[in-house]
Amino acid sequence: MIEILLNIWAAIIGASWYEQLATILGLLGVGLTIRQSILNFPVGLVQVTLSGVVFYQAKLYADMKLQGFFFIVLAYGWWHWSQPGENRTVLPVTRLTWEARIGCIVTGLVGAFLWGWYLHKYTDAAMPFRDAFIASFSILAQWLQARKKLENWIGWMMVNLAAIAVYWMAGLYWFAVLYLLFFVLALGGHFEWLKSYRKNPHG
Repeated sequence: MIEILLNIWAAIIGASWYEQLATILGLLGVGLTIRQSILNFPVGLVQVTLSGVVFYQAKLYADMKLQGFFFIVLAYGWWHWSQPGENRTVLPVTRLTWEARIGCIVTGLVGAFLWGWYLHKYTDAAMPFRDAFIASFSILAQWLQARKKLENWIGWMMVNLAAIAVYWMAGLYWFAVLYLLFFVLALGGHFEWLKSYRKNPHG
């Protein structure tokens, strides 16, 4: 246990300033999203830009491209949240229909399988289907968050649980702890947005 804690500490102090800043902004961005603050979008745009630099330098090009997608969706979400509609000051939290939920799950799983197959066949990815699962459902969760759908938090919890397990098994304890924090925040976000939804269930 002591060795694990030392590895976590070494990862924290050994990270570049922009990696540390990206981590802080990531946690801050989730906190702002839970509070339904539109400031989560400018914070998120800076965070994914810094993360893209980190992944580029680590030659993790798929992860770098994923940050580019997040940048686009965050920009869209910023615009969407700032257009709440007539007689509204804040865009309300809404829910997906059951059909849409099933569609999201099927889309995520199919996307994960196809992406994982491609990574397995054409790259030397160590865990192609794990990477594909996390990427596929991260994309879905980010899109649902931009649309202010309650179910986005379920998606993030799935992604975070998968990341915790993989990073822990890989010995990347700092990342495992970080995604544990993200999981706790996503759980809190779900209940906070659920309370908001119940105050105005029809948007």
